[in-house]
Amino acid sequence: MAEKRDYYEVLGVAKNAGDDELKKAYRNLAKKYHPDVNPGDAAAEAKFKEANEAYAILSDPEKRSAYDNYGHAAFDGTGNPTGGAGFDASGFDFGDLGDIFGSIFGGGFGGGRTQRRNGPVRGDDIGLRVELTFEEAYFGVKREVSYNRIQKCPDCDGSGATKGTSPETCTVCGGSGQRRVTQRIGGMAFQSTTTCDNCRGSGKVIKNPCSNCRGTGYIRITKKLEVSIPAGIDNGGRVALRGQGSDGRNGGSAGDLILVVSVRPSDIFEREGNNLYCDVPVSVTDATLGAEIDVPTMDGPVKFTIPEGTQPGASFSLRGRGVPFLGKSDRRGDLIFTVKVEIPTKLSGKQKDLLRQFADSCGNGNYQKRESFFKRFKK
Repeated sequence: MAEKRDYYEVLGVAKNAGDDELKKAYRNLAKKYHPDVNPGDAAAEAKFKEANEAYAILSDPEKRSAYDNYGHAAFDGTGNPTGGAGFDASGFDFGDLGDIFGSIFGGGFGGGRTQRRNGPVRGDDIGLRVELTFEEAYFGVKREVSYNRIQKCPDCDGSGATKGTSPETCTVCGGSGQRRVTQRIGGMAFQSTTTCDNCRGSGKVIKNPCSNCRGTGYIRITKKLEVSIPAGIDNGGRVALRGQGSDGRNGGSAGDLILVVSVRPSDIFEREGNNLYCDVPVSVTDATLGAEIDVPTMDGPVKFTIPEGTQPGASFSLRGRGVPFLGKSDRRGDLIFTVKVEIPTKLSGKQKDLLRQFADSCGNGNYQKRESFFKRFKK
């Protein structure tokens, strides 16, 4: 007979491991070597049995103390210093193991309670991409959308049975939708649950299926819906229409229709949050002397006076001319525009002479940045 491995080694934990560490280690091994996961694998079954035995001893304070003091001799019935019988699974409290196996496999262990799977199930959400122009996203828009959804069959009201008949409770699983399977391994009874083959987990058997839905209780339809997309929505923004997704099952609520918005870029504006940005070209003369210019906004051009000596790249802000905040149409971000001074090209000879005369008349005092730059350069 092969010598038993140390129980701590079996679970892969230290001798001072706490209860939570023991349970975690055992859970991982049980999940890996359970017979349901490894059907017909004798090696996996042996490791599963070994892990069960180790955890059975180490999770019990009294048995763990005996094992720490006397090793396997405390339970093998040969020279047992505690006077106790050998290890017997029938005398072990499976409550803790039942919790572990229930969480791993969804079934009972050693006589646990069957979990029903035919309770209310919420319907699926449906995602739909909607493309908008920059203007539609800014001002908001109403749009008709078309999509496919799963809904209750109107002929049988979702029962799946021909009108005038009803589904019957499955006699194999008693309406639970599951059946229990018992396996005996090394003197221990392990129970797990699996979907009932007779009713396919529904708990009901339909003898006269509805011809419209073929007994499923549900049909696929194409639905058209007019939706309102709010002003200020951004690219990637979502609009959820509650209850417009697929119908639920067994009395569960319907899912949602989720619109995912894709916004085409603007030729003029760039958006960051609720602020808009744009470039405004101005002439050298307007930038030099100051002028009233037209600034584009989403509501039309707005007059704005730039000061005398406006430098290229200078930025100005128009408060409240940006994007509306979602749900707050009376509140908007700002519009920030940057002055782009346009240098004239294709000048005539006369224009060039006039420009040189202008430059000579200005002297160096009118170009403070240039003067400062060359002074720093000389230093």
